[in-house]
Amino acid sequence: MLHEEKKEKFRQLVENKFQIYNSLFMSLPYDKMSNIGMLLPFLYEESKVGYEAGKSPEEIVESFFSKHTELKTEELKTELLFKIIQYIERQVVLYDSIEDAAFPKLHSDSDAGTVLQLHERALQEHQLDATRKKLKDFAIKVVFTAHPTQFYPNSVQRILHDLRTAITNDSITEIDTLLQQLGKTPFLNKEKPSPLDEALSIIFYLRYVYYDTIGELYKKVKNSFETQTFTPAQDLIQMGFWPGGDRDGNPFVTAEITQQVAQELHLSILKSYYAHLKKIRRRLSFRGVSEILDGLSDDLYEAIFKEEVDISSVEILTKIKLAEKILIDQHNGLFKNILEDFKDRVKIFGTHFATLDIRQDSRVHQQIIDEIISRHSDLNIDMVSDQEKLDWLINTDVILNPNDFEGITRDTLQNICNVKGIQQKNGERGLHRYIISNSEAVKEVLNVFTLFRLCGYREEEINIDIVPLFETMEGLDRAQKVMKQLYEMPVYNKHLERRKSAQTIMLGFSDGTKDGGYLKANWEIYETKEQLTKVSDEYGIKVIFFDGRGGPPARGGGKTHDFYASQGKTIANHQIELTVQGQTITSVFGNKDQAKYNFEQLLTAGIENDVFKNAKKDLTEKERKLIEELAEISYEKYSALKAHPRFVPYLQEMSTLEYYGKTNIGSRPTKRGAGGELKFEDLRAIPFVGSWSQLKQNVPGFFGFGFALQELKSQGRFDEVKSLYKGSDFFKTLVLNSMMSMNKSYFPLTSYMKKNEKFGEFWMILFDEYQLSKSMMLELTGFQELMEEEPLSRMSVKIREKIVLPLLSIQQYALIKIQKEEGNRSAYEKLVMRSLFGNINASRNSA
Repeated sequence: MLHEEKKEKFRQLVENKFQIYNSLFMSLPYDKMSNIGMLLPFLYEESKVGYEAGKSPEEIVESFFSKHTELKTEELKTELLFKIIQYIERQVVLYDSIEDAAFPKLHSDSDAGTVLQLHERALQEHQLDATRKKLKDFAIKVVFTAHPTQFYPNSVQRILHDLRTAITNDSITEIDTLLQQLGKTPFLNKEKPSPLDEALSIIFYLRYVYYDTIGELYKKVKNSFETQTFTPAQDLIQMGFWPGGDRDGNPFVTAEITQQVAQELHLSILKSYYAHLKKIRRRLSFRGVSEILDGLSDDLYEAIFKEEVDISSVEILTKIKLAEKILIDQHNGLFKNILEDFKDRVKIFGTHFATLDIRQDSRVHQQIIDEIISRHSDLNIDMVSDQEKLDWLINTDVILNPNDFEGITRDTLQNICNVKGIQQKNGERGLHRYIISNSEAVKEVLNVFTLFRLCGYREEEINIDIVPLFETMEGLDRAQKVMKQLYEMPVYNKHLERRKSAQTIMLGFSDGTKDGGYLKANWEIYETKEQLTKVSDEYGIKVIFFDGRGGPPARGGGKTHDFYASQGKTIANHQIELTVQGQTITSVFGNKDQAKYNFEQLLTAGIENDVFKNAKKDLTEKERKLIEELAEISYEKYSALKAHPRFVPYLQEMSTLEYYGKTNIGSRPTKRGAGGELKFEDLRAIPFVGSWSQLKQNVPGFFGFGFALQELKSQGRFDEVKSLYKGSDFFKTLVLNSMMSMNKSYFPLTSYMKKNEKFGEFWMILFDEYQLSKSMMLELTGFQELMEEEPLSRMSVKIREKIVLPLLSIQQYALIKIQKEEGNRSAYEKLVMRSLFGNINASRNSA
């Protein structure tokens, strides 16, 4: 479809429907809210016109009160603002549902990045054999995390699910009823969710979205590429799972929680098999076959409801294959395809559903190791070197009992002891990775390896991939040296041989961007991947990269297909693996149509990268030097901003940073470490990026980029940059993603800050760089407006920004009142938090 056709279709399917269904809100059963629907447009208009005229949020909200209400007391005014927030929150849900319902009509099976398009291109370019070969050596893995950027309780998630269906069917009566239910359903969690709650929330998606989605997508790949001699591998599409296993900075994730979550994943897949088998048995009612399937159904039921009974994937597959043989031999293979589909799913999901990862910070491991060495050796922990500690760990025969310790040491040891039992029940695929945050040295990996030995595992029993996570600039710089040393160590080399000579390495975009700025972080990770590919190849190791990409560009996200399709031949491409969190789960993988489409985009990006030659993917030496130069200039600019004495105080005093921790969005604290003073390094990437997003400034997504472009232009070298943009897919993707960050920025909202005595100068630094980046990127791309080539995304952002503009005014108004210490502080703090929720969900990938 051409841009204009797509825009028209979007107007009909999304914009117009929103206008129609939005009118149903007028009759919703809100307490004291009958006139909110009429007042809200006035607050929007006051905001729009007011910001254009340079007014502050305080002036805009007070003008709204005086012109359009007769409210005199602070209590009545804040009560009205709470009602408006409630109303807008529900408008966001409605808009989400309408946009999601329109998805299949706005995207087709033959779009770029789909399996059908991949097959068609492979056929035309005589690359079918090459594509099949790549399918043997490739997989995608989406790892769902519980990071706190999605606040909808499960009750609201289910309404959203039903609302989407009703909108797809254009059922006005049902939509009206569901909106009424939405009006009466609380949007807030009364308490912080536990890690188990977070796990159950995502398991809902595993069962009701991904079980079918991945099964159907695998079948689609199979139908497109299968031959008599080739069948795609069942691990082509995988899912990872962090809730309940990610204890990095989350004291609520314990060994017991990890076991509970593993059990829930196990039971959930058995329930999915049981429900699927029920449908199959309706068709396969033939003698000999039905008896086997009835027996399998009984076995699954018992394994689900009787604690002492269990079933393995091998046992399930044995019965399916027996039924399949009778079906072919005695019943002409009737309905064989539906039994085969079921068999494929058992091979895909095993008895684990999704792979549960364990993650912990390297500094915590070091504390534990030091405690163990102090207690069980003659070494003076304060006097010995890291090497002496490692030597003792590698050579000791000590076997520890977790119960001899307290606190985090006891829990960590117990968790490691439990791994064997989880693997026995869920299969090795159920839990086979231990990720180490903040990795910067060899000891980080060996500490984990030796912890398994200290817990009584023989070296050949350690069926775990130990995954260093290099996330800071320093960590990325050291990554190649660290991995080279590890590959050369006999003890670790033997471990890798037992792990099929494969090494997974995680690279953290989120903290990298926070640490180094957008351009520098992306280039540093690109170069680090190249270096790690080279050193791994030298030692015969198959390296798999795992990206902590998050949602928006500021956390390393953005257009995923374009990003992975732009990687050159110098980067290992055995697997695409990335984290997905919070509202990105619901917005990108939230229903079957979206999930299938976006899984496909990932899958084809990796395959295209190897199969189809494209000079725009491989950087020339000249292009590399130019990106390096731009990255360094932008890094210096961003580093100067970070070093500004007002940087952290600005976030603390002028943004919503302090309020993330007070919400009941997620179970994890918003900063690492204890203590009152806020340090930059302790800041978690999500509240950091989210706070800039709430201010509508999105600084980490662009800051320094425009300055770097301007520097080269002032040297008369802008033509070089234009050639780079046209010649490099990688650089072009970075530019377009950065433009997306700017498109979601709105500096008029906070322009009142330029008059602030303490922060006025700092605000101007941010604003000037935004203006410069925007003008430089428009000049570079030749666009008239940001995101010019992405009309649907641009239209969606525009409508969402319009919905939440009054919400932003309320939030800023409340922050100003708090800063001035005027009125009821408690009420204004609650306004900040409540408006934070709606803004997060409307932005969809804001943090």
